[in-house]
Amino acid sequence: MPVPVLSVRDLSVEIPSRYGVMRPVDRVSFDIAAGEILGVVGESGAGKSMTGNAVIGLLARPAHISGGEVWLMGQRIDTLATETKRRIRGRRIGMVFQDPLTSLNPLLTVGQQLTETILEHLAVSKKEARQRSIQLLQEVGIPAAAERIDSYPHEFSGGMRQRVVIALALSAEPSLVIADEPTTALDVSVQAQIIGLLKRLCRERGVAVMLVTHDMGVIAEAADRVAVMYAGRLAEIGSVRDVILTPAHHYARGLMASTPLASLGMRRLRQIPGSMPRLGRLPQGCAFNPRCEQATQRCRVDPTPTLSDDPNGRAACWYPLKGTI
Repeated sequence: MPVPVLSVRDLSVEIPSRYGVMRPVDRVSFDIAAGEILGVVGESGAGKSMTGNAVIGLLARPAHISGGEVWLMGQRIDTLATETKRRIRGRRIGMVFQDPLTSLNPLLTVGQQLTETILEHLAVSKKEARQRSIQLLQEVGIPAAAERIDSYPHEFSGGMRQRVVIALALSAEPSLVIADEPTTALDVSVQAQIIGLLKRLCRERGVAVMLVTHDMGVIAEAADRVAVMYAGRLAEIGSVRDVILTPAHHYARGLMASTPLASLGMRRLRQIPGSMPRLGRLPQGCAFNPRCEQATQRCRVDPTPTLSDDPNGRAACWYPLKGTI
């Protein structure tokens, strides 16, 4: 079997505080293959972005990786020195952040930022870097790229700025791109364009993509597999079709039941009762048990089981569901 582009094994992140040690990422494991898009979904506070930041090495102190391993193309990267990690970012791992305006320097033209990134990571001349920048802008759908390359970020629309950020993420030809809520601030039509762009670039370049979002519609449209997170842990992971049509975890089914999806037809939406628990006040047993209508005494006492392997996906639940929604 080919080596996955990204392999995360039992990854844990801890944040010490006056109230004790909080664990926003708790023993998370997954793989992403070349040309595959893994969607990571869950409510705010589930640990999606923290997982992505841990992979790329952008955890803000005092948060730190407390356990587990992160492997990129067969090389372990979580134990590398800070300077080595910095060189990996951009060159081997690209990042697309949620707000493109804050991701770009307002004092530099788009071309300056692209060429600077290319020159930092690739052995090319300034002329070649500029030409490569123009080609990247054309590839991500910026019209009149040769002229727009000298424009400043504020001269682009929100959707065009996000395209520029994607071009930046791809500028050094990385093998992995982490896209953190890349469509949240965009209107629906532009969202569809950005999703289509990510899918096309993923297939054409063979890039592995970790797509972080809370929008199941984006997951249904863009991802090949989906990992559902809750309170820092993976609740379920499997193919998009399986998780959408036959979710095994009660939280995953709640997300599906509360999301309007064309694939599920016309139906009454249901809200998941309650809210995500605070990291410092996780309930005993399964973290989802206070919100689960099917919780038993075992769910309230015994810790959540580890993800069990099966051909169609995996669910961390004592009583996994069967059948369609």
